[in-house]
Amino acid sequence: MLWPLLASAASLQKITENFGSNPRNVGFYIYKPDRVQAKPPILVAMHYCTGTAQAFFSGTQYKSLADQYGFIVIYPDSPNSGRCWDVSSTQTLTHNGGGDSLGIVSMVKWTIQRYGADAARVFATGNSSGAMMTNVLIGAYPDVFAAGAAAAGVPYGCFAAGSNNYAAWVSQCSQGNLRHTQAEWAQIVRNGFPGYSGWRPKMSIYHGTNDETLNYANFGEAIKEWTGVFGVSATPTQTIANNPGNGWTKTVYGSKFEAYSLAGGTHGIPTQEGNIIAFFDLKCTSNCFSYGK
Repeated sequence: MLWPLLASAASLQKITENFGSNPRNVGFYIYKPDRVQAKPPILVAMHYCTGTAQAFFSGTQYKSLADQYGFIVIYPDSPNSGRCWDVSSTQTLTHNGGGDSLGIVSMVKWTIQRYGADAARVFATGNSSGAMMTNVLIGAYPDVFAAGAAAAGVPYGCFAAGSNNYAAWVSQCSQGNLRHTQAEWAQIVRNGFPGYSGWRPKMSIYHGTNDETLNYANFGEAIKEWTGVFGVSATPTQTIANNPGNGWTKTVYGSKFEAYSLAGGTHGIPTQEGNIIAFFDLKCTSNCFSYGK
């Protein structure tokens, strides 16, 4: 259902009440449109280093898309120096282990309870450090999220720096020098939730070939990682030029993973909000993509 765009009273709200386990004191901002679906999906949208929840709210199209299609958007706010996310500590990389990731998952659970949101239609996306956190959430919490989309990030576990080493910067990874086999990357993801053998969320990634902050080699490593998790070949089954726009190349790997490369793109690649919500099926109101499908 697409609602007409009318004057809106909805605004970005900061949640200050206790919303569950949040060991790193991650800030919780939420946008609930005036009109939502009967059982609204949730999109978790995470900002970049130096960014804020408010900046990501105003600098992306997710707010207006939520108004049109009736989903709720959670905008977490990093508590760390430099405003990067903790994608490095053993705690954040481990299911229910702590770190920033646990606080974000608590936001999701609170939103499901408070607004009757659809627990089977929870999605994560972000740019740069927010893309890294997207990978972390999809890797460590495959029981919570139905899908993720990461723009200009690195593979889950690439920034791993040990216990209590929160929001570390790992140059070996950022410079593209941390390499693993497909099987090794897949095991790193499985180590984030030991013993889990259930359904895995689908995933998409975006990267520019001239990324000066997170080397383009991380795009290839992420392809190895997620194809390994899904048990498919790292050779694409389909390649589509100029998708979702000029200069982009889309590659498809089975039914649950797709990757987008932008020729000449720097770290600040355009956010493909429309493509991302289509991947999540957030325009849908009946018989939609959801967890387990």
